[in-house]
Amino acid sequence: MAARIGKVAADTSAFFLCDVQDKFRPLIRYFPEICTVANRLSAASKALDIPLVVSEHYPKALGNTVPEIDTGHGTVFPKTSFSMAVKDLKDHVKTVRPNLKSVILYGIEAQMCVQQTALDFLEEDYDVHVIADATSSRTMTERLMALERMKQSGAFITTSESILFMLLKDAKHERFREIQKIIMESAPYQGLVPNE
Repeated sequence: MAARIGKVAADTSAFFLCDVQDKFRPLIRYFPEICTVANRLSAASKALDIPLVVSEHYPKALGNTVPEIDTGHGTVFPKTSFSMAVKDLKDHVKTVRPNLKSVILYGIEAQMCVQQTALDFLEEDYDVHVIADATSSRTMTERLMALERMKQSGAFITTSESILFMLLKDAKHERFREIQKIIMESAPYQGLVPNE
């Protein structure tokens, strides 16, 4: 069996947006920047016809997904468990992407819902790609330690630009120009590395 190296293909991938909700706005580090990148990924999922599934943690109390992220083409699942890997969501994904191999995961909080989602899908033998520049927490310590923990468990930690170019594979891709426009401006700074 070949080693897992984390390649992705549009026809075996789905985007998983985790709990980017109004109530978290004042609490999460780099929240506006996370939303900007999450919206880029949402636009790319639409352009590349890749399913988008969205979770909302206890929306009755915590609100809905923030309006600055376009999720109109996605399917939203309310939940109370920390993990997105709830039955309704998994059943939906099996319907819209029966050959799913790659879970492209991002959102908040890294050390809770994102991490538990990653571990659940890793346990089910999926490749999990955590988008670091679209994932955050209330503190940078929690954010960075969660990214490291998911990496230790076998998740691939990457960036929005990297994953989109991996999905395109070739400048001759029919959606290349559309995706190029989405990522033309670099992702905003978010404290993952010293000021660039």
